Amino acid sequence: MHTFVTCTSLDFAWPDGSSVFEELDAAFGPGRTGLVGVNGSGKSTLLKLIAGQLAPVDGTVRIAGEVGYLPQNVTLDTALRVDETLGIAARRAALHAIEAGDAAEEHFETLGDDWDVEERALATLGELGLGHIDLDRTIGEVSGGESVLLRLAALLLGRPDVLLLDEPTNNLDLYARRRLYAAVASWPGVMIVVSHDRELLDLVDQIADLRSGEITWYGGNYSAYEEALATEQDAATRMVRVAEADFRKQKRELSDAQVKLARRKKYGQKMFEQKREPKIVMGARRRSAQESAGKHRILHEERLAEAKERLDEAVEAVRDDDEIRVDLPYTAVPPGRQVLTLLDLHLAYGARVGGGLDLRGPERIALIGRNGAGKTTLLRTIAGELAPVSGEAVTHVPLRFLPQRLDVLDDELTVAENVARFAPSATNNRVRARLARFLFRGARADQRAATLSGGERFRAALAALMLAEPAPQLLMLDEPTNNLDMASVRQLTSALASYEGALIVASHDLPFLESIGITRWLLLDGELRTITPEEVEHPA
Repeated sequence: MHTFVTCTSLDFAWPDGSSVFEELDAAFGPGRTGLVGVNGSGKSTLLKLIAGQLAPVDGTVRIAGEVGYLPQNVTLDTALRVDETLGIAARRAALHAIEAGDAAEEHFETLGDDWDVEERALATLGELGLGHIDLDRTIGEVSGGESVLLRLAALLLGRPDVLLLDEPTNNLDLYARRRLYAAVASWPGVMIVVSHDRELLDLVDQIADLRSGEITWYGGNYSAYEEALATEQDAATRMVRVAEADFRKQKRELSDAQVKLARRKKYGQKMFEQKREPKIVMGARRRSAQESAGKHRILHEERLAEAKERLDEAVEAVRDDDEIRVDLPYTAVPPGRQVLTLLDLHLAYGARVGGGLDLRGPERIALIGRNGAGKTTLLRTIAGELAPVSGEAVTHVPLRFLPQRLDVLDDELTVAENVARFAPSATNNRVRARLARFLFRGARADQRAATLSGGERFRAALAALMLAEPAPQLLMLDEPTNNLDMASVRQLTSALASYEGALIVASHDLPFLESIGITRWLLLDGELRTITPEEVEHPA
């Protein structure tokens, strides 16, 4: 029997009553499925319902086989040993007891047939690049990225029939991502993966597009899905043009019918007044003409209503994934202008920038390196949030820094009020006009920061920094695409396209870095050094 996940007439709402799904039907069969959709469409919620972490209000989730679930935010007890995290501690202890000569029956019961449990665990760790981690170490001794991979290793060792992965590459460096891609590519069962990582989504067999509480299926990987979507959207845009032309024609014809009716009425009234025919004949003729004209008008009104309905349907089919378009002339940095100087910099947690580093003009620098290499520490040192152990970081232009935590916003203030904090001399009208370009129009600008979704919060934080006074001529972003859906990543890319200053971006997301026109790649690995794009593609 095939392993599968079936959702039937699934209803789910949050405690405040806001509905996420109504009558959702979906079936996931063998192979890898990429579950995509805009932020807030319910992707993570659907995974939690399948994993049994949430209960539906109505409907059923049926699963054939065991489920393994990797949540978006993996939190592991730092006191746990690695073998406990992997779920093999009891079997391993039983194996060691038997090997030491203890033939107690309970050891054999605990171990079952799993005599190679330790070898399998070490092999799985090796495949995920964790071969250096001893099974007796504690979680507190491994990095955040390694703990995500350890949680995945535990799932793989459990050999579930269905594997659910929610944003598994968040916080993974390039090296760890490559290991995860390999594990995904070789997965034999049912897999449902939620991700904004393009490279990962290009490894799936099909795409499930969750939009407005319904799933649309597309065969092939994410690139094939984008092509199919582009074709659909071209057709949808053409249908809008056809429907608009038909709507205009029906409006014109209704208007002509009304003019004719008015003329007929006027002519009939004139004849009546001049009494050219017997009164009874004229009355009958007038009634007949009015009935005929009335039917004619009703017919045109119905046609116009139908044309309006077709136009509404056509417009509905066109996706409103707006792009951010911002005019930021004051961010421009002339070529050759000194932007940043780093001199013999030793960072707080050990990394160093030997000699010096100069950033001049509107350069776009990608800062890459393993988890824990010190990328965030370097950005915070440049921003003046951390003092270096020695050396100095000197910025020569106005600087803004967008951290991973997005804590530049005050949760108690609205989006507009937050932006006004960074540009105190700007009028309310000016703030709102500029916010509209960041897709916060009308009432959306009055939302409190605390109520924003992840993508909206990022957009609001970006708006606050890019619209700040003085205009930032050096912008630093730390892992900006974490937790952003594909539409939000496109919006960020288009916003950065209109930014004319210097840029430093710390990221593990190669497709995103390549899309924003990086001019120099810096690797932080104990020391900071420039590398070629080829070295980036093939990390050691």
